[in-house]
Amino acid sequence: MPDETIRSILNAVPLPALFLGEGDRIIGQNTRAAALFGAVEDRPFITVIRQPAVLDAVAACRAHGPGKNGEAAKTVRYTGKDGSLDVIYKVHVAFVTAGPATGVMISLTDVTHEEQIGQMRREFIANVSHELRTPLTALMGFIETLQGPARDDPVARDRFLGIMSHEAQRMNRLVSDLLSLSHVEEMGRVRPDTRLDLTDLLGSVLRNLGPLAEKEGGRLVADLGGQAVFVEGDADQLRQVFGNLVENAVKYGGRPAQVEVVLRVIERDPSLRGPALSVTVSDNGQGIDPVHIPRLTERFYRIDGHRSREMGGTGLGLAIVKHIVNRHRGRLRIESALGQGSRFTVLLPRVS
Repeated sequence: MPDETIRSILNAVPLPALFLGEGDRIIGQNTRAAALFGAVEDRPFITVIRQPAVLDAVAACRAHGPGKNGEAAKTVRYTGKDGSLDVIYKVHVAFVTAGPATGVMISLTDVTHEEQIGQMRREFIANVSHELRTPLTALMGFIETLQGPARDDPVARDRFLGIMSHEAQRMNRLVSDLLSLSHVEEMGRVRPDTRLDLTDLLGSVLRNLGPLAEKEGGRLVADLGGQAVFVEGDADQLRQVFGNLVENAVKYGGRPAQVEVVLRVIERDPSLRGPALSVTVSDNGQGIDPVHIPRLTERFYRIDGHRSREMGGTGLGLAIVKHIVNRHRGRLRIESALGQGSRFTVLLPRVS
């Protein structure tokens, strides 16, 4: 089979593909393979991919040649590089006989995204298991104690029941947040279309959280502009977003907490490519080390895990906020520095 014919067949393959002739020398590559490996025709295959699993697969397919025993096709995993990032490929290796030409054809499918999703799923399950195991272990221990040594000790019984109630509430919050996150992700592609007055909605959130701020010895300061401004949104989800941000600012801000909520009208925001509304929630806390900021919206990511759990946090609040903001075609911006407090800004498209 002429080299041009081999190339035309390879170029019809919608994946990076190589054809190996005698001695495992590359005698053909398509444009996708050239973009991945560069110009490698007439080079020994071992100089292009050196990973043993791929080389063994090629050898196994080569052993399948006409009238020989071996495997006609194999699929193996190959890890390459894209700059500093690892890229994972599923490599399909097959022995090919087409007229006078025989050899091994290799095609590569990029499965990096699938692998990342799988890893995220495994980490998510591990995190949920860990978060539930701790309170469950505590509950089981206290139940055993109440059934045994503390059966007739009213003081210990009251203390243990209080701790058990706290742990049960923690599990209930976790399950509630997991269900909320699942619902938000399920609705992620459905854009809300209800016209809402954002000023009125923010006022409702602040009235509900005012008692919490007073209980913590702090106060809420609002600058909402005093006029109705509108977005298209899901009222319950937007209340959840701003409620979460304000509650976090009260709980994790300075002592006493000074929380400021500012609503601004933006004539044109470059990131949203149109009129926008920005809501900024600022606190006077100790601030966040910039190294943590890119990961704050990850599920179960906590800067101070012990303090967060003591405050009743599940590690899912900001993940839920991010998904809701994305559903509303908005943006979430986080600014902070150690010793200077934190600013969480939600940008939403404005409607007239």
